[in-house]
Amino acid sequence: MGDLWVFGYGSLMWRPGFAFEAAVPALLHGAHRSLCVYSHVHRGTPERPGLVLGLDAGGSCRGVAFRVADGQADETVAYLRAREQVTMIYREAVRPVRLADGSRERVAALTYLVDPTHRQYAGVLSLEAQLAHVAESAGQSGPNRDYVLNTVAHLEEMGIHDSSLTRIAERLKNGA
Repeated sequence: MGDLWVFGYGSLMWRPGFAFEAAVPALLHGAHRSLCVYSHVHRGTPERPGLVLGLDAGGSCRGVAFRVADGQADETVAYLRAREQVTMIYREAVRPVRLADGSRERVAALTYLVDPTHRQYAGVLSLEAQLAHVAESAGQSGPNRDYVLNTVAHLEEMGIHDSSLTRIAERLKNGA
């Protein structure tokens, strides 16, 4: 089968939770990072849903491609399915990503794309609607506010600027 590549665009970038042999900056075309998923488990509840990231259709996304050794592929995929498929909001897919390590090599990477037909798909929400969800919700993994602020901090550490998330983070810091 060869090496497995996994594309991370959110918390997988800094907390992958699986063994890997390399972590390389990468670019995915055809999808973008977006707070487009109503969280009913980790950052919210069905009664008070939070918002978490999904890879939504269109645009591109800077992230990290992880190379997993062949012997770890089955274990890694099982772990990712347990982590990412709690409510089946994401569609598992293999997509080409371009490594941003100077090689510009294209690799096929396992990705988790949001399913726009799923009941938890939020789609494009106004900044005010996003803020309302994020500021007022919490789930098994803690407050939604912490998730967004932590995500922005980690993205900035990695040299990735996400203007939409940064706007929300700034409003949260200023009391929204």
